[in-house]
Amino acid sequence: MEYRRLGNTGMKVSIMSLGSWVTFDTQLDNTLATECIEAAGEAGCNFFDNAEAYAGGKSEEIMGKAFRDLGWERWSYVLTTKLYWGINGETPNMRNTLNRKYLMQGIDASLERLQHDFVDVLYCHRCDPETPLEEVVRAMSDIVSSGKATYWGTSEWTAEEIRGAIEIADKHHLHKPVTEQSQYNLLERRNVEKNYARLWEDYRYGNTIWSPLASGLLTGKYKDGIPEDSRGALAGYEWLQDRLSDGDALAQVEKLRPIADRLDCSMAQLALAWAAKHPMVSSVITGASKVSQVEQNFAAIDVIPLITDEVDEEMRAAVKR
Repeated sequence: MEYRRLGNTGMKVSIMSLGSWVTFDTQLDNTLATECIEAAGEAGCNFFDNAEAYAGGKSEEIMGKAFRDLGWERWSYVLTTKLYWGINGETPNMRNTLNRKYLMQGIDASLERLQHDFVDVLYCHRCDPETPLEEVVRAMSDIVSSGKATYWGTSEWTAEEIRGAIEIADKHHLHKPVTEQSQYNLLERRNVEKNYARLWEDYRYGNTIWSPLASGLLTGKYKDGIPEDSRGALAGYEWLQDRLSDGDALAQVEKLRPIADRLDCSMAQLALAWAAKHPMVSSVITGASKVSQVEQNFAAIDVIPLITDEVDEEMRAAVKR
């Protein structure tokens, strides 16, 4: 396993990590989730990602129980979660917001579900245009100062919003955000490669990327339709079906198959290794619904050295993005 610094911090995270979006509670029960976390740990993974909104809080509960059952020392892994969407219905101040009241109560509720005293990274799951940015920065800084989070970060914020938060923190000597969590894959590259490029140059701002397989599209398993046991067939994820059935996208993805065959790896491993190759990427968050999938995804570590500049150009040319 390769470990990289989380942005400009001193903390190192595994280049391949495990997240719980979609899978925990929806596809994995407590036992299987624990087995997947254990398999990831055996592969060298130390970074585990969650969010209060995943399965309405159930995902945090399952992950927290898994760590207790495994009996891992708290210093041995990096645990993260995210706040913004809320899980308390349409209650005022507790939905789609980053106001101070919500953040202060949200972190306490997440820690209770996780049964942990602190998380290593607390992300703002989206930016909140209705709450003054200084209020958000002060609240997140206070959470870090309280010891309930070690660092804080952003998820799907614009470069301008991130830069604004850093400048406010610098001006008032507050804890600044240190990492983004944005979508990055062969089909979705603009934020990491264009919009955030100056953030990397100026601040070495980190990025723990999500959806490196474009919700499974880059695995090639949707070329003949949507399998019944796949993410695209899950109730509540019907919005994915149009994308996973896009003929043009599927045709482009199939152009990657000969490259994967030549490198003697799966298409999923090829896509994961390609994403991990980017220097701005601190960790590639993977998802899995079974232990074998964890093992196969983490085997992408061996493919990373094979993604030469020539292979990278070939892959980019195949998908024409």
